[in-house]
Amino acid sequence: MDGGNGDMTLAFELAALKEFRAPDSVFTDARQWTNYVGVISEKPTYVVTNFTRKHRIRQDFFSGPRSREESLENIKEQFDSDRYVFVGTEQADEELAGKTGWEYVNVENAAEAASWQLAPDEQPEQIEQESREDWP
Repeated sequence: MDGGNGDMTLAFELAALKEFRAPDSVFTDARQWTNYVGVISEKPTYVVTNFTRKHRIRQDFFSGPRSREESLENIKEQFDSDRYVFVGTEQADEELAGKTGWEYVNVENAAEAASWQLAPDEQPEQIEQESREDWP
C-alpha cells in the first residue's frame, strides 16, 4: 500500500489479518509507513491477544471488549492521523468503515498494493479409505 507521508492509522479486521501468509511481516512492513497499526474484532479480547502473541505482533491498539464500530470511533479519537484506513474482508466491513469515517481497503487489494502474500486456500485433505476384504 502506498502510505504516502506515513501519517496514517491502519486497522486490520482480525479475519483480514488471518488471510495473510505472514501476519507478523505485514505488521513489520506497515510500521514503516504508518503511525499506528492494530487489530479490531468482535471476537473476545483473548482471541485477538492469542493470535497476536502467536504471531509475535505488537499492536498499538486493539478493540477490547467493545463493538467494532465503537473501537474504530475510539481509535480515531485517540490516535491523531491524516488518514484512517481499515482493512477488511466483507461488505459489512466496508459499510462499517464508511459509517465511522475510515477509508476501506479489502484484504486482496491491500495485499496487492503492499506486496503482502495471502495464505493459500487450505483444502481439507480427503483420506482415501483402504478397502480390505478381510475386514467385516
